Amino acid sequence: MGLISDVLTFLFGGGRNVVRETAEIFRENAENGAQRNLALQQQAMVQFGAEFQVSTKSAFDRFMDGLNRLPRPAMALGTLGLFIAAMVDPLWFAARMQGIALVPEPLWWLLGVIVSFYFGARHQAKVQDLQREISAGMRRMPEVLANLEARKTLRTERVGSADPGTDARLAEVSRRPDDNPALEDWRRKRVI
Repeated sequence: MGLISDVLTFLFGGGRNVVRETAEIFRENAENGAQRNLALQQQAMVQFGAEFQVSTKSAFDRFMDGLNRLPRPAMALGTLGLFIAAMVDPLWFAARMQGIALVPEPLWWLLGVIVSFYFGARHQAKVQDLQREISAGMRRMPEVLANLEARKTLRTERVGSADPGTDARLAEVSRRPDDNPALEDWRRKRVI
């Protein structure tokens, strides 16, 4: 009875559980994992909530921001609406298209200019960003080419290219193991 008691005390006594600690090496503790996941989710929700807090923008600024977001969805939904209208009531759709056919050409040009300015400004900003990135890359090109040339000189396909040859000091140094403080510390603790 004393032997069983000693074994159980060794495994589960002293505030430790050797079996649980050993199992946690191979499998995550579910409770601790759930706590970590909860903390991660809470941090994500706090960050997400901070993005949508009331800003100090005026009512006019908020109205203009909302107004600037309308044209693309309005055009996309309007075009889909035209397709649906053509299928639901072809005569109504044909009458509307006859009306559009009567729109004078200068008005079409004006619409084209407005749409071009609206989308063109955004496109131009994106193109300028792309050109800036390309020019930065081109400025780094000589450095990249020099690095590629340096790599070519380091690479060799010859057998024995890593051989130190007749350099006895290099051969001796290459056979000596590197210092490893962690390994030395482990060895000292094993001796004690």
